[in-house]
Amino acid sequence: MEKYDLIVIGAGPGGYETALEASGAYGMKVAIVEKDRLGGTCLNRGCIPTKTLLHSTKLYGEIKKHGDEIGILNSDSIDFDLAKMQDRKDNVLTLLSSGIDSLMKANKVDVFNGFASILDRNTVVISTPAKEQIKLSTEKILIATGSVPSVPPIKGADNDGVITSDEILNLKRPVSSLTIIGGGVIGCEFASIFGAIGTKVTIIEAMDRLLPTMDKEISQNLKMIMKKSLGVDIHVKSTVTEISKSENGLVCHYTEKDKPCLAESDLVLISIGRKANTDGLISEHSGNEIKSMPMEKGKISVDENFQTGIPGIFAIGDVTGGIQLAHVAAGEGRCALAKMNGKGSPVDMRTIPSCIYTSPEIASVGINQDEAKKQNIETASYKYTMGANGKSILSLQERGFIKVVTEKESGKILGAQMMCARATDMISQFSQAIVSGLTIYDMGSVIYPHPTFSEGIGEVVKKEKNNFNRK
Repeated sequence: MEKYDLIVIGAGPGGYETALEASGAYGMKVAIVEKDRLGGTCLNRGCIPTKTLLHSTKLYGEIKKHGDEIGILNSDSIDFDLAKMQDRKDNVLTLLSSGIDSLMKANKVDVFNGFASILDRNTVVISTPAKEQIKLSTEKILIATGSVPSVPPIKGADNDGVITSDEILNLKRPVSSLTIIGGGVIGCEFASIFGAIGTKVTIIEAMDRLLPTMDKEISQNLKMIMKKSLGVDIHVKSTVTEISKSENGLVCHYTEKDKPCLAESDLVLISIGRKANTDGLISEHSGNEIKSMPMEKGKISVDENFQTGIPGIFAIGDVTGGIQLAHVAAGEGRCALAKMNGKGSPVDMRTIPSCIYTSPEIASVGINQDEAKKQNIETASYKYTMGANGKSILSLQERGFIKVVTEKESGKILGAQMMCARATDMISQFSQAIVSGLTIYDMGSVIYPHPTFSEGIGEVVKKEKNNFNRK
């Protein structure tokens, strides 16, 4: 039986990045097990395919809307081919997945294709597609199995045409109408994709606003932009009670302000979130120690070092029920790996940027003023409207802004919220500022190039009047 220092179960960003670092930086003998393609949900059914489709549909929508204005003739007659968009997406996934495979070979990480289950703290059993059973011995195990779409117990949720993000990412033909249950990140991004190609989109959200975990101003602006630019019909404070069939497709029954309402569409997308993927993780032949692995509502419980209640077994990412982001899983993997090898944490897991790829893009990090108030922190807030930014004007961007929250007395950066083009690329400037303990004065001492979207950061940090009087 082959013996390893570390076996990683799951080859998403958390799993494969940890495996590469374990072998390359720590010199560990590593195996990684993946039942599907390398890259996990993020690469194959999440981040990358969604953003690839967003890129295609955004280009189409921009040319359709602004072509004549910018000198592209007959732009109103251009058309799209969803099947070709999907083909390009598949090509991107294949390219990236093969790149990960090459990295595994270069770093001498053994890759096993199959379904892994834990027999005991030192043994992993792999069921291969050829129905073979492979046993591997290991000193340590890292669980990085991620999550799967969550489907609520709504009557009719099993009807044909009721789908999750997994199925809609393979849709080859456009639909005339789509109802989306859930106005969070996943729902809003799919509304952007299909709204841009002319699909009539309806969003039904139980909370009082879209993106309920984000800054209120961002939620309000996104709602207005989606309605105006994409024609999305948005219903908040609304609860879906049933999904039924009709002659023309599907009917979503929901209550809004205590009144029964209906939304009819070709398809219904359920995007209320994701749940930990632990099915089959524990072997039916395991002993009591493994079968009693601490879990809470299906999620694996871990301590501050990402260790489960079983010595030598660690877990990271979505399967632990934490923040469900690929870069969080990767950071947690680095921290867990450092702990395994007696090292300190290499990254600050308290500062997590969040990104949403709507149009305009949305990004945030740290805390906003409402959160600071709950923590009894006296703050100052600064805002710059991107409508005055040269790059935003020349590239015909939607309304947007950048907000910064600082500690009032010291000017220390506490958080930032951005809603503008390239927000997801620029938010890291604020992440670095928070982790490094920088102040608004420090950020104001930098020259920002012109014309760029990042000039907006320069403008907002200049709003602290004391920047002009500091020695």
